[in-house]
Amino acid sequence: MSDVLLFTISLAATVLGLLGSWAAYRRRGAASGMRGAAWSMVPMGAYLTGLTKFLSDLVFSPVKWAGVALFGLGALLYVASGVMLRKGPAADGGSGRKNAPKKAPKSAPKGAASKGAASKGELQSRRPTAGPAVDPDLAEIEQILKNRGIS
Repeated sequence: MSDVLLFTISLAATVLGLLGSWAAYRRRGAASGMRGAAWSMVPMGAYLTGLTKFLSDLVFSPVKWAGVALFGLGALLYVASGVMLRKGPAADGGSGRKNAPKKAPKSAPKGAASKGAASKGELQSRRPTAGPAVDPDLAEIEQILKNRGIS
């Protein structure tokens, strides 16, 4: 596209946006008018910085689209890896089971276990016997809530 055409389009978009911003100011107040004015200045600013030329070249260039796709894929992989890191080592396919519940041997007497294991055993013995819990941690939380009268 020629520079004159890009300038004309940018100027027209800016002027129309400023007129719409004036109308928004009159109807909805200063905040709406200022927000509209801010967005109205974007097309002219894009022209003056040369961004419109870049964008017009981008639309018609398959090589630039491939670059944009690679940037997008890189951003997607980065975000996905961040989610996986938040979930812990088991999320990356490793065998580390940091969040897995530890089961006490069933044949061990209650007095033989340490204090932490005994209290956990007591919680397990207080679980409802209606059916197997899907997640032992959730079953413990449900039991604590029931003991406190919260359901």
